[in-house]
Amino acid sequence: MDKYDVIVIGSGPGGEGAAMKAVKAGKRVAICDHFKNIGGNCTHRGTIPSKALRHATQMLQERGTIGHVHYQDLIATAESVIKQQMKLRNGFYERNWVDVIDGHAKFVDNHTVEVLLTNGGKQKYKADYFVIATGSHPYHPDDIDFSHPRIVDSDTILDIQEHPHSITIYGAGVIGCEYASIFRGMRTKVNLINTRSQLLAFLDDEIIDALSYHLRENGVLIRHNEEYDKVVPNDNGVTLYLKSNKKIHTDYLFWAQGRTGNSANMGLEKLGIEIDHRGSIKVNENHQTAVPHIYAVGDVVGFPSLASASYDQGRFAALHIVAGKSEYHLVEYIPTGIYTLPEISSVGATEKELTEKKVPYEIGRSFFKHLARAQITGHTTGILKILFHAETLEILGIHCFGNSASEIIHIGQAIMSQKGEGNNLMYFVNTTFNYPTMAEAYRVAALNGLNRVEE
Repeated sequence: MDKYDVIVIGSGPGGEGAAMKAVKAGKRVAICDHFKNIGGNCTHRGTIPSKALRHATQMLQERGTIGHVHYQDLIATAESVIKQQMKLRNGFYERNWVDVIDGHAKFVDNHTVEVLLTNGGKQKYKADYFVIATGSHPYHPDDIDFSHPRIVDSDTILDIQEHPHSITIYGAGVIGCEYASIFRGMRTKVNLINTRSQLLAFLDDEIIDALSYHLRENGVLIRHNEEYDKVVPNDNGVTLYLKSNKKIHTDYLFWAQGRTGNSANMGLEKLGIEIDHRGSIKVNENHQTAVPHIYAVGDVVGFPSLASASYDQGRFAALHIVAGKSEYHLVEYIPTGIYTLPEISSVGATEKELTEKKVPYEIGRSFFKHLARAQITGHTTGILKILFHAETLEILGIHCFGNSASEIIHIGQAIMSQKGEGNNLMYFVNTTFNYPTMAEAYRVAALNGLNRVEE
């Protein structure tokens, strides 16, 4: 029976972060995943494919050639990126002598897992420490037949062989809104069904309004405060029956209503490891489960369920393993990136949150249509919005809607992370930005806000 210092279960961002940190510290490490190829759900089914598909759609829209391209042609673009990412990650493990075990791991006892190998058979492995980084999967209600080819989720959407003429997306969270943009960009008729009263309620209201407006302007039909009654598929499509007595028939139904942690069938319960109703594993501040030498990181522990945060959590867990302590935790201001068309990114507080806390704040805005760089590139739709304390000028929140929002946000994040006077609106007023750039939006927004408090 092979023995390791650390066995990491799951090869997504969380698993990769843990494995690399542990092996660099001199530990003997193995990484185990039931995926046929390294990279986890992030690389093969989630983040990378959807963002590659989105980018391909955006490029074709800008060229005016989207109507001549088949859905599978766009999928092929995503596949090429997946292969590059997979090759890159395989190289990480080969160069650092990390053993890769292909199969599904299940705990036999506190220090032993039995792996049902992908190529057949079973093999037991022992380790001093384990890091569970198995990710999550789309939530499936029992009354919906997900084996039907006309009913898909974020894992199976890439398997569609035809170009859908119409699709109903049930669930208007991040995944639902992103795919609504992608499919509408491909000239597919899109119905976006939201079980709540507004889209992405965790965002700033002004950004929510902008997203809703642009989705509708692009032809997405949004229905708020709706719940499904039943789903009836047939060979030609799917009929969604809503409790409001509406009936919607489209080529496909895309279920995008929540996710569940991949913690089942791992033998965790018999070890006394606590799992909630959505499959999330309970951990402490060091990412330890109820069994101290078994850690869990990434989507399988729930919030914030971001690839970037998962990688950091993996590193922090491994640091605790090798050093016995870790003073590192996720940064206070984790940016949100939503890859709709246009994209959204934000960090810090919203207007609603500041109002509820009775914080005196002011707003600085920069509209992309006024920026020379945006005019040059043609990406003039968008806004950068800075929320700051009306008296101290401390930056409290930054919200961006428009092309490259997920890149632009990091400038503001860096300043917000500074302590004391380092986090101040005047940084943007007094800093010289390259011209023309999108980063200049910070100076424009800061001056706009400063004018409000100096009037």
